[in-house]
Parts: sequence; C-alpha cells; structure tokens
Amino acid sequence: MTTAYSNLHRSAWADWWEGTRRVDVWWTMAWFDILLRYRRSILGPFWLTLSMGVMIAGMGPLYSGLFGTDLGRYFPHLALGIIFWSFFNALVVDACNIFILSSNYLKQGHFPVAMFVWRSTARNTIQLAHQIVLYVPVAWWAGVPLSWNMLLFIPGMLLALVNAHALGLLLGMVSARFRDVAQIVISVMQFLMFLTPVFWMPENLPDRAQYVLWNPLAQLLDLLRAPLLGHAPSAGTWLGMLAWTAVNIVAAAYLFSKHRRRIVYWL
Repeated sequence: MTTAYSNLHRSAWADWWEGTRRVDVWWTMAWFDILLRYRRSILGPFWLTLSMGVMIAGMGPLYSGLFGTDLGRYFPHLALGIIFWSFFNALVVDACNIFILSSNYLKQGHFPVAMFVWRSTARNTIQLAHQIVLYVPVAWWAGVPLSWNMLLFIPGMLLALVNAHALGLLLGMVSARFRDVAQIVISVMQFLMFLTPVFWMPENLPDRAQYVLWNPLAQLLDLLRAPLLGHAPSAGTWLGMLAWTAVNIVAAAYLFSKHRRRIVYWL
C-alpha cells in the first residue's frame, strides 16, 4: 500500500492525530507566517502591539468617563477585553480561510488537514503573546494584586485553544464548501463585539439584559480575564463554557469524520 493511499483512507482519528502530533511542522509554519508577514519591518509583529497600546491608552480615560466608572477599575478591564477580543476575532475569521489559504498544500499532497488548523491556532497564539504584555504596565498602574486566582488563566486558556481548534475544523470545512460563510461570520463577530463585555462592565447591565452574557464569547472572555484581574470565574461560567466546548467538539468531529476527504474538491 502506498503512502498516498494510506493517508487518503486512514480513519478520521488517525488523520487528526497525525496532524496534531506534528508539532514541529505546524509550529514552524506558524512562526514563518509571522516572519513573512512582517519581513523588512523594524518592529515586526510589535506594530500590532504598539497600535493596540495606543488604542487602549486613548479609550481608557474616555470610556471610563462615559460610563462613570473609576479608571483604576475600568482600565485593566478594557485592556484585557480588547486584547482577548482581538485574539478571538482573529481565530474565528482565520478559521474560515484555513483550508482555502492552504489549498496549495492540500492539492499537491495528502497532508493531514488538522495540521493546518493547528497552524492557524499557533499563529494567533503567538500574536496574543506579543499583545498580552500590554497588560503588565496597566495592571501595575491600576494596582492589580498578585493572586493565586491568576493560575486559573491556564485552564481557561487551554479551554480556549480546544474551542479554537474545534471551531477551526468546523468553520474551515463549511467555509471551503460555502464561500459566503466567511462574510457572514465577519458580520456576526462585529455584532457580537457589542454583546460581549469588551468595552462595558457586566455589573452595569440591567437585570433584564443579563441574557447577553450567555453568549460563548462572553463566557470565554470571563474565563480568561477574571483570573488576570485577581478574581475566580463563577461556577456557572465554567459549566456554560464546558457545555459550549462539548457542542463544538461533537459538531466538528461529526463534520470531520464525514467530509474531511471532500475538502480538496471544494478548494
């Protein structure tokens, strides 16, 4: 049996594991994506960090006054909201184009498709690492105390990466088949930004509007932001996010097992 034949006919689990275990390949590809995007640039990816820092510095005092909130409480909330929302938005929008942008690889050989999803996730995680440094001076200025609750950021981030991978498989396949999906997703993300406490604080919501916090991005944002603010996310947030994660994994696993061999014909 040839390698090409065995790659094409292996099980969905074997295909996924083959792509997942090649960390050396997808991490190197993600790193070179960053290098090529900012080649011949003095600051490289730190241009994103600089522009985001200017935006946070400008919006903090302005929105604090508009919402009538103490700047010391609001500034860390806003900084983490913008940093993590940028991460979420990049993950979701990139997910729609994962296989389309990798068509040259997929058309020329029998690569495991999960490898390209991990490549996108790794690339955006590297960018997040560049941007999260902005929170350090903000937390120091606002006097955010060090707390053991900050360690809860680690399981929250792992949960975010699991969801990013599942959503990458899901949206990547659907968008490869139906090209309009990417534009719909971009519009939905713009809408969800205003329903997610990125700029506003949840305690400012009236009771009748608390349902907007049920959206998965609001819950995921709380899992990542609350620990870095020194708070523990509520049990309801953990349970809600675990439920969303289970739905994502089941939907992605179903589509992946049924349609992964058709991706190359959709490109």
